[in-house]
Amino acid sequence: MAATLALLDHATRDDLRIFLERLQRVGKPEVRLVSRGTTLAVYGCTQAPQGITDAVPVVLVMRAFGLTTEPETPVDVTVQGRALLDRIARLGIIGLGLELPDVPAMAAWTGVLPPTTGWEAVGEIDAPSLGAVAEAGIARVAEALPQDPGEALVHKVRTAVWGAEIAPGVPAAAAFAAEALGFLGEEPARVARSLTWTRLTTARGHVIVRALLG
Repeated sequence: MAATLALLDHATRDDLRIFLERLQRVGKPEVRLVSRGTTLAVYGCTQAPQGITDAVPVVLVMRAFGLTTEPETPVDVTVQGRALLDRIARLGIIGLGLELPDVPAMAAWTGVLPPTTGWEAVGEIDAPSLGAVAEAGIARVAEALPQDPGEALVHKVRTAVWGAEIAPGVPAAAAFAAEALGFLGEEPARVARSLTWTRLTTARGHVIVRALLG
């Protein structure tokens, strides 16, 4: 029997729906859900290598959502984001009991998640700068692609544009993720590092980049 999560309130449910809808437009189709007490961490991925020789860093996004009660059994499952959206739609206007999809999904990026502790603050990046990087990158990708590009060319162009570092350990792809997921506000994004991970944090969510090894 699939687990059911008691979402904190209707604002939480709507925030989760919007987050998932944005992920469906710009990210991978899967999401990984991890419960920690009365908090549900929802991870998505906006960029990941296509193979072991692909020199593209993993770019994850994460938001935390409140629950009214702790699940009887801790949740740690990967599901299709579209399936989760379908279940949110079935809640109607007042429903808050979110039944999780009973069919798990498989995705390579979900195998390793960033740590929850051990982060060291290393600085800040102002939100307008991140937004400008995202807008410029989108324009560069559009200009570089012909009308009917093949998949290989699309990947090559996106890798070149979004792989450029805008700060140590922070590729332009992280700025795109922050902009596309609605994480940018007026406050700067706080930058922190832990082992091979670099994290951008605002009041609206986290973008976490896993550096390439070797």
